[in-house]
This record gives sequence, C-alpha cells and structure tokens, in this order.
Amino acid sequence: MKKKANRLDAIKMIISSKEVGSQEELLQELGQEGFELTQATLSRDLKQLKVAKAASMNGRYVYVLPNDIMYKRVGDQSASEMLMNNGFISLQFSGNIAVIKTRPGYASSMAYDIDNRESDTILGTIAGDDTIMLVLREGATPTAVRHFLSLIIPNIN
Repeated sequence: MKKKANRLDAIKMIISSKEVGSQEELLQELGQEGFELTQATLSRDLKQLKVAKAASMNGRYVYVLPNDIMYKRVGDQSASEMLMNNGFISLQFSGNIAVIKTRPGYASSMAYDIDNRESDTILGTIAGDDTIMLVLREGATPTAVRHFLSLIIPNIN
C-alpha cells in the first residue's frame, strides 16, 4: 500500500497537470498511478490540500491547488515514477556546465549534497527551485561527472 504523503504528492501532480473536474475522475487517475482509496479518503485529502474548484479556460470547473503549491509534470513520467526517483528528472551537459532538472523544491537540497562532497569533477553548483547548474572542472568528462553524481543521486544512470 502506498503511503499518504506519496498519495498527496500524486494528487497535487495530477491536479496540476490535467483538468480534473470530479472526484470520480481523480480516483480514476490515482488508480492508474497505483493508488487504491475510497471517495471519502480522497475527499479528506482534498480538504487537507485546500483544493478548490475554479473555471478553466473552456468554462469547465476543475480542481485547482492553492497558489503556493504548484507542481508541474515534466515529460511523460507518471506520478509514481516521479515519487520513486527522489526528485531527479534529468541531467544534461554543455561544455563545462551540467544542468540537473528536478521536481519542484528538490534542487536546493540536492545541490547542497553535491557541494558537500569532495569532487575531482565539480567546482560548485547554483540551485533554483527545480534546476541545478553545475560548473565542471577543466577536463571533467560527462561520464566521470555522472559517476560522481550517482553516489549522491542513485537513479541518475
């Protein structure tokens, strides 16, 4: 059985990425993500998350999150896949710079972990909410950087 925190995260991601107009629709989406719950449990979850209904661009009333909780789905990952990967989404290289994309809110703590490890490949990081820029040492290869990062972010390979 999946944990409540994971279920709440999944609800936030689904509501942020799709126009969901009823609890029945949301229950179906959660079912596709592997969550089994009753309508009563979903109702309590929605109340806890302070979810409201608002008119969408096409006039249909859909669930919305409070303004301070915005999640966005990146790529084609399901909510379950995102929850399993500790926030990591992607890693790309360009010259002596690498960019890590994360789920919202994960970049800062991930950059902190990277900065606090001795590295022959990374000079330092700059983090936002969902993006980390890594400055690579002269001569560092993407393979070496990826290997170093795999010690901190297990699912980076």
